[in-house]
Amino acid sequence: MLTDQELLRYSRQILLAQVDIDGQLRLKNSRVLIVGLGGLGSPVALYLAAAGVGELHLADFDTVDVTNLQRQVLHDTASVGLSKVDSALARLTAINPEITLQAHRSALDEDSLAEAVKVVDLVLDCSDNFATREAVNAACVAQGKPLVSGAAIRLEGQLSVFDPRRPESPCYHCLYGHGSEAELTCSEAGVLGPLVGLVGSLQALEALKLLAGFGEPLVGRLLLIDAFGSRFRELRVKRDPGCSVCGEHHD
Repeated sequence: MLTDQELLRYSRQILLAQVDIDGQLRLKNSRVLIVGLGGLGSPVALYLAAAGVGELHLADFDTVDVTNLQRQVLHDTASVGLSKVDSALARLTAINPEITLQAHRSALDEDSLAEAVKVVDLVLDCSDNFATREAVNAACVAQGKPLVSGAAIRLEGQLSVFDPRRPESPCYHCLYGHGSEAELTCSEAGVLGPLVGLVGSLQALEALKLLAGFGEPLVGRLLLIDAFGSRFRELRVKRDPGCSVCGEHHD
């Protein structure tokens, strides 16, 4: 049940017919893994904590650098040099002491990633490299867990939801294959802070919809964001029957 304090804290979203008491209880009873606590993971963690998602598992092996502060709003100047997980724990506890936080301070290998995905209800990929995204996707497919994936670089962002519980849903590998050898990072190509804030906020929104059970998630759809022209475009994405990760004959 929700306590009187929780009813008060979450009253503005409980007022929504799409959420109500039942939806808030579903959020309270949910466990979520956030992979990456940088530009995307910052708004994701902040909004999910504030919304009352009961248990957040925070995964990041990096430390806070002064160059992060332009966009990674979960951290502040006093956090420079600290692990991003420890910085996040302090900030999120201050925002909402009602929730439970689990820390993953080391890089997740295949086994630890599989275990981390196994014990949660949903995963948010907020990482900044293709290898991690592929590994997270494979673990989610293997465990049958929905994945909310976002990316941003320069002035362009992308967002999609991959849900192996739905037979029509593609996975990340269906869309991107083996990626590009010329993959760039934000440290090489740059990125604007509000863009990662926008993509991360949309990831949090998709997660709340999936967890509380309302709305139409971005399954089978890829949202493309052009921050330069303030334009949004949507592409349909189909599942690849021959996909080596989620296809009919995958290992």
